[in-house]
Amino acid sequence: MTVPNDIAHWRAQIFARLLLVVFVLGAVTAVPSVLLAVSEGMWSIAIVDSVALVWLAAILLLRRVAYTTRVIHFLIIAYMVGVALMLKVGPVSQIYLMAIPVLAALLLGLRPAVLSLLLAGGAVFALGFQDNAQVHFDGIPDYAVLKATIVTLNFLFMTSVLTLSSAVLLQHLARSLTELHATADSLELGQKELSALNAELRLTSAAVARLNDMVLIAEVANGQQHIIFVNEAFERRTGYRRHEVLGRSLFLLQGPDTEPAALQRIERAMARSEPVHAELLNYTKSGETFWVESDLVPFTDDSGNNTHWVAVERDITERKKSQDDIHRLAFFDVLTGLPNRRLLMDRIDKLLASSERGATFSAVMFVDLDRFKYINDARGHAIGDALLCSTAQRLSKLMRKADTVARIGGDEFVVLLAHLATDLPNATHAALTVAEKIRDAIAQPVEIEGQSYQSSASIGVTLLPQSGQSAQDLLREADTAMYRAKSEGRNGVAFFESTMQAEVERRLSLERGLAAALEAGRLQMHYQPQVNAAGQTVGAELLMRWPRDDGSMVAPNIFIPVAEESGLIVPMGRWALQQACEAAQQLARAGHSIPLSVNVSPTQFRQDDFVDQVRQALADSGTAPQLLILEVTEGLLIDKLDDTIARMQQLAALGIRFS
Repeated sequence: MTVPNDIAHWRAQIFARLLLVVFVLGAVTAVPSVLLAVSEGMWSIAIVDSVALVWLAAILLLRRVAYTTRVIHFLIIAYMVGVALMLKVGPVSQIYLMAIPVLAALLLGLRPAVLSLLLAGGAVFALGFQDNAQVHFDGIPDYAVLKATIVTLNFLFMTSVLTLSSAVLLQHLARSLTELHATADSLELGQKELSALNAELRLTSAAVARLNDMVLIAEVANGQQHIIFVNEAFERRTGYRRHEVLGRSLFLLQGPDTEPAALQRIERAMARSEPVHAELLNYTKSGETFWVESDLVPFTDDSGNNTHWVAVERDITERKKSQDDIHRLAFFDVLTGLPNRRLLMDRIDKLLASSERGATFSAVMFVDLDRFKYINDARGHAIGDALLCSTAQRLSKLMRKADTVARIGGDEFVVLLAHLATDLPNATHAALTVAEKIRDAIAQPVEIEGQSYQSSASIGVTLLPQSGQSAQDLLREADTAMYRAKSEGRNGVAFFESTMQAEVERRLSLERGLAAALEAGRLQMHYQPQVNAAGQTVGAELLMRWPRDDGSMVAPNIFIPVAEESGLIVPMGRWALQQACEAAQQLARAGHSIPLSVNVSPTQFRQDDFVDQVRQALADSGTAPQLLILEVTEGLLIDKLDDTIARMQQLAALGIRFS
């Protein structure tokens, strides 16, 4: 890169001014000199001065010619004038020739100066023979060569001193200027790099300031971390202004509920100057809590000393909330907030293990609200939900911290009583005491939307540990005991006994056998005639019987309740209805047109399509409706009376009678 103030530029400036000064002075002196020379008849002087002046003017005007060419021409003019003056004036004119190498050193450099010096010295030596008699040196013979040599050597000595001094001075000046230019270039480059760095820092600072993540920078001093920078996201989220936190601890936002273990782990990492990642509960200026995911990174100086910490924190409050929600959905009941079946089974397993280790007895209690379905159906699910929440609160208030209250569905609750006693009698007594408290608490009236509601509870209890028990076994045993309490009149407490399990298994076998018999068509309908006072058959009742493979019969009072509880009563009732219609038609064809009665359970009668079932059975068999009598119990009229009456009216309109 060309610098305007380099040595070449200076030389060009000096030459331009020197040329102008020489031309002006030459014009002032040359014109009188030419006129004087012409008047004296010194034509050579007049010609030399005139040519030099014109030549000088040409050099001055032709500025487009190369600098070196113009300088050489200028030196030639000086050389020509000097030689001419030496010839005409004498040795005193050596001063003109002495100026040539000095000017060459000044305007062109060392090498052209040395060449000019040699040319000037040659001219002095050559002209030294002219008029040597006029030059006399005491003690030296008047030999032309000797005199010329002495004059030339003296000329060269003085001229060399001036020339070399000027050339060397200019060389050093040129070197200094080059170094200065290099330094200037380096400084300019450094300034550009510094400007670029500053611009980058400004961009980085602007980007950090506007990050959604919170950024804190702390300086390490005396083993403490003092905040020296926070960005805008920090101010927005925490409510602190920047000037309020500068100089304060990096742990400014932690509070009483921040996990101590996480803080200790961070402190250990910071003591070792190691990066650390943690999730922390922070506090805003107003005391609001929020969760952050924090990354802390140490910064060290050239000596490896930890000088700063940078903390980047992301707000994960919503993520934590979602995780908590997922956890609650997975392990807690949505309505009551109590543990659900999944968490209950886990806690039963832990209670089993701890009871075995501690050699203590614990208890599992199955609590079922009596006739909850009636309240729920009559008053709506909102009232039912409120009653369930009230029950959950009452149960929770009665329990110790080590106990568990869970809701496993509908109106069913399970209570775990941990470590009641070290012996079975005391544990049984303690469990019974708690069960009675639960029963009394649930029996208290509950006011919901201005109305008072009252319920009761059937409670089944089983104790643990026993050999080979699992969580499923305990829950099943408590459930079985609860059903015993219900069967004994509800609102009671029953402890599980091994005979209960046998009864449950027997009922399960009956249920499976009954389903198989219905599917295989092994059930039978028996006639029970109805006669008048004269002994004449006026009708008959069809009774269902279940014969076993061994010829024995299962009594209706045994398998009918099983059918009712298992839901088999609906398909059994449909089959019985079809059998009654077909039997009535067969008797009519045989000449015995008598009405047949068939039992209908309340569950079957309340089916939405029951009227269509009856209509279809009559149509398929071709039986007259007057030959069919439906026997119903008083329990049919207890629930949903309006629907029951409407359905009975539809059936009566078909010609069917009721008994």
